[in-house]
Amino acid sequence: PHHPQPPERTGNLRPRLTSFVGRELELDAIRSELHRARLVTLTGPGGSGKTRLAEEAAAGLPQAWLVELAPLDRPEAVPGAVVNALGLRETVLMTNELTAPQDDPVALLIEYCAPRSRLLILDNCEHVIGAAATLAETLLTRCPGLTILATSREPLGVPGELVRPVEPLLPDQAHRLFAERAAAVRPDAGAVLRDERDQMAVAEICRRLDGLPLAIELAAARLRLLTPRQIADRLDDRFRLLTSGSRTVLPRQQTLRAVVDWSWELLDEPERTVLREVSVFAGGWDLAAAEAVCTGPVADLIGALVDKSLVVATPGERDGSGGMRYRLLETIHEYAVERAAEAPELRVAAERRHRAWVRALVEQAEPLLRSAGQLPWIARLETELDNIRAALDRALTAGDEPDATSIALAMGWFWWLRNYRHEGTAWIDRTLRLGTALAALGDDAPAASPDSRVASIDSPVTSLDPIDAFLATPEEEPHHPLHLARMNLRLLHLFLKSDTEPIDALLDERMRRYMIRMRDFFEPGGPKSARLPGLVWPLIAFFLGSSPDIRAAMDKAVANCRVHGGDWEVGVLLMFRTHMVVDSPGGLEGIDDDLAELRTLSRRVGDRWMRAQVCSAAGETAMSRSRFEEAKGEYEEALRLAYEVGAYAETPFLVARLAEIAYRSGDRTAARTALDEASAAADRHGVTDSRAFVLLVRAQMALDDKETARAREMCEAARAEIARGTPPPQFIAMLNAVDALVVTAESGPEHGLPLLADTLRVAVENRCADVITASLTDAAADLLTRLGDHPCAVRMLAASEHWRRGHPRPLPERAHAERAEAAARTALGAERFSDEHTRGAALTPDDVLRDLAEAVRDLRGPTPG
Repeated sequence: PHHPQPPERTGNLRPRLTSFVGRELELDAIRSELHRARLVTLTGPGGSGKTRLAEEAAAGLPQAWLVELAPLDRPEAVPGAVVNALGLRETVLMTNELTAPQDDPVALLIEYCAPRSRLLILDNCEHVIGAAATLAETLLTRCPGLTILATSREPLGVPGELVRPVEPLLPDQAHRLFAERAAAVRPDAGAVLRDERDQMAVAEICRRLDGLPLAIELAAARLRLLTPRQIADRLDDRFRLLTSGSRTVLPRQQTLRAVVDWSWELLDEPERTVLREVSVFAGGWDLAAAEAVCTGPVADLIGALVDKSLVVATPGERDGSGGMRYRLLETIHEYAVERAAEAPELRVAAERRHRAWVRALVEQAEPLLRSAGQLPWIARLETELDNIRAALDRALTAGDEPDATSIALAMGWFWWLRNYRHEGTAWIDRTLRLGTALAALGDDAPAASPDSRVASIDSPVTSLDPIDAFLATPEEEPHHPLHLARMNLRLLHLFLKSDTEPIDALLDERMRRYMIRMRDFFEPGGPKSARLPGLVWPLIAFFLGSSPDIRAAMDKAVANCRVHGGDWEVGVLLMFRTHMVVDSPGGLEGIDDDLAELRTLSRRVGDRWMRAQVCSAAGETAMSRSRFEEAKGEYEEALRLAYEVGAYAETPFLVARLAEIAYRSGDRTAARTALDEASAAADRHGVTDSRAFVLLVRAQMALDDKETARAREMCEAARAEIARGTPPPQFIAMLNAVDALVVTAESGPEHGLPLLADTLRVAVENRCADVITASLTDAAADLLTRLGDHPCAVRMLAASEHWRRGHPRPLPERAHAERAEAAARTALGAERFSDEHTRGAALTPDDVLRDLAEAVRDLRGPTPG
């Protein structure tokens, strides 16, 4: 008998029970791709939301059929699963419409699909990938109306396939998903997640779960029991934490562990080995790194892991290499680390190769960081910073002093240049402590297997202070293979600390003894004192004080570098000497010759940092001659070069100098703009001395505007800043001078003059530059004029002019001096003015101090007698 025909079904997609969050652009893209290509495959790691995205993209399309392949345990079952999903078993039972034999599901599918227009969703193909690919290719070639949307952790590899990786959710999408799923488990979730601490915790959860929707949904489900902060704090144990999915989903999606286990089960042994090995990388790697660290046919295996969505590949932009860069999502990384722990020998060997790779990289980069070709190398080290940190940490943990020392020494200049000075200091401190601990254990030479001694190093010995230990040994064994490296490391430590710690902390009795021993080691010269870090030894002479010695030390160091060093090394010491000379009395003799040589050297070397330093020294020289246009050009060029090389500890200072030039040339609007910029840069990069300098210029400007309270506030703020930094004596002198002028504005010149006289005395004792003493003397002349002591004021002005060697005064000194001169001419008459001026021009700084002391005594009146 003829059976009535059942109505044709229009697809089997189930209505969704939860809202779909984000991904609007991706949905549009997938729908338009389904019009253009007949096979679109969504790929991505487990839990990235491929199935849900496929269902959403197909929703609303007629004749969309979902085939779930995940439950299948053998590839042969794939065609049958499609037959079942399309409901062809019942159709055949109810009608005799299909003629294909029942036992050949592929033939059945071809007969059914060939005349029809259908969209098949093949969901979760990865564990039956071969069978799924074969079936897809067969159906697509025989059924012109068929389109297939597949989801898989790797592409099917069928001709004409359009592969679309499913990216992790963006931060705001992830946050929205968490909030929506949270509302389902906690009615008060909206109020809970409005709190700022909770919002920060949710952002951390979404970031550390790599924006994987499944992981985020599992985490939101924990809000039944935990606060967002507690969830974030427990993410290190994420595989135990995230176990509360919906019971109705497939078992492998009920926990994060199950999702990742499923991927692991699909790997063959060489792929598992490489996944374990790449877990030693931190922050990604490139192919060359993988080849240095992993075993087997690395390129093929990494390619396979990328195909299976376990390794993420992105083009490497930052280091300009143009090659691909690879990384593990944090969830996969943590899993791979656990799997590596199951094979300890494999992990230790991979870690050792990783350390060797990092050491070779930083040693190769080190000299190139100071060359014309420095930019890609700087970018390269920035890119690999997490790997370098991991290698250093493992070397220290394993007690491998040679590796730790070599990596730290090779990184020293990078840390200094790129303003990782605190971090560098901390790494070197740990490395020196390791050396001290090993010495205390009586090592005459590094052990063949450092790891064998790790147990004893974690003893109380590590708490030995490296400085005390060094001072306690009369002479470190010069025959020790690491002797020179340890001495270099100590000097590098001091160099980095000199910029991050208050100077007083470096100058207690114990530190003086320590520095003297270091100076005695490097001062005799030779190759070790003509390359980094040895060439910075004159810094020690600088800390130990006494100026004539510093000049002699600098001359000696320059001469040694001319014999044993290269252009860069000679340039650095010449530069150091130039900066020092500009900042000391009588300092401009011979400076133009040094600057000319520095220009030649820096052009030849090509290092942008050095070229910036040379421009900065030339700018400072031009400023001390009041040639502001010239100084501005030099500082602008210095700033351009410093930005290019990313010398962020230098840039705030250069911008502040430009602000000062604008102020002293009378362009206050430009000065304010530049001060704001300098202040923001100093805050961003934590450059204390620049912050203080900005506050000082702001205080001077407030004084000019007669805003006394603001000037006082800026002065106090600058003083608070310098307590944290290492300001040079000339800065202290200028700050004290502004302070004296603020007191003058508050209480009158009779209170300001004694402070100013005292500031000048300290500046002369500290051998500050002539520009500084001239500026202080001009300020004293202004106060003396206001007190009516015109003869002394004229002598001060004449002395200042003499010390300025005929260069014009900058603002605001120029305005004050013109006022004082006019008043004195009126009060004294031409002849007396001329006599006092002639006397003043011959005064030494000591004479000026004596005159001022007398004027201060006169202020206080006769001492009771």
